[in-house]
Amino acid sequence: MWNLVLEQWSMWTRDKGPTPGFAEQCRQLTEARAAFDWLRTGSQTVQQQALRDFNEAVKHFHTGTHRRPTWRKEGLHEGFRIVGPQARRVEQLNRKWARVLVPKVGWVKFRQSRAIPDAKSYRVTRDRAGRWHLAFAVIPPPIPAPGTGEVVGVDRGVTVSAALSTGEMLTCPGLSDREQVRLKHLQRRLVRCRHGSNRRRRVKAAIAKLSVRAADRRKDWVEKTSTDLARRFDIIRVEDLRVAQMTRRPRPKPDPKRPGRYLPNRRRAKAGLNRGILANGWGLLVRRLEHKAAGRVEKINAAYTSLTCSVCRHCTPENRENQAVFRCAACGHQANADVNAAVNIAAGRAVSARRETPPRVSPKREPQHATSA
Repeated sequence: MWNLVLEQWSMWTRDKGPTPGFAEQCRQLTEARAAFDWLRTGSQTVQQQALRDFNEAVKHFHTGTHRRPTWRKEGLHEGFRIVGPQARRVEQLNRKWARVLVPKVGWVKFRQSRAIPDAKSYRVTRDRAGRWHLAFAVIPPPIPAPGTGEVVGVDRGVTVSAALSTGEMLTCPGLSDREQVRLKHLQRRLVRCRHGSNRRRRVKAAIAKLSVRAADRRKDWVEKTSTDLARRFDIIRVEDLRVAQMTRRPRPKPDPKRPGRYLPNRRRAKAGLNRGILANGWGLLVRRLEHKAAGRVEKINAAYTSLTCSVCRHCTPENRENQAVFRCAACGHQANADVNAAVNIAAGRAVSARRETPPRVSPKREPQHATSA
């Protein structure tokens, strides 16, 4: 239903008048269900909810808050939403199991991962590994602040997922070495498989299981880390990073000397960096912090935070010896580079309140004669 209404919306022209709204699409759906048996076998409630969801997506797109609605693909966007009185038909079987009445399907038993909330809707989805999930739509209350007045800075990285200004360095778990070897082996097998064959389908399913396993570990780490930070600190300061723009693939560079050819743009190195950023959950961590610690997350400008000394505020590229070691060229302060950046992030609001000028980068040729800010 989503793809059908998206096709209608994409092909609509101005000479046809206004685009059909939700009410008109529901009338068209009734006529289509009377004409096509395959459409009539599905639940009309679920199909109308898909039309309502698409209508909301178009409104958000026109207001500029969301992206343009795209096609839903088989195996990636499998699922539907149940809203209304039917969503409240949930029965508790025992401490671990319950069942829900799905329209046109019947009673479906599911295993609980937490207590069933009082929700007005739920969504049934299927991931790439073939697992079915049932999620109730409930907005949980934010975690209350401890009231201690403590401020923490969080520096996100690839080698160290999150370095705190307190000196803690957190690492997001991923696939083990053995699992990475198996993933590489399966990817090589996938290249040799024939398109549309059963062997290719089995190999893709095995790769999807490993990918889902890594995603589950990342989400679990993000949930535990965000909850711990929201409970321990009153103010949480992070770098103001645009992760979506940072993980885009590099644009091709045309070669002016050879028409039709392109210059090297280091796309392989950029692809590896993108995988590292996404595997550490940079955007998901901040998003969950904003949900759990509402109004207590502050985004600080990330300029020069990794090159500035947290003690004397001296800023120069020579301060950063390598990825892990920070040694100030002016005062000799030595610390972990990520922890030093996290301390600068934690003090970001205080520096801007004093209206100090931003630290200037001294010339590379004379790092010893630069004065502290």
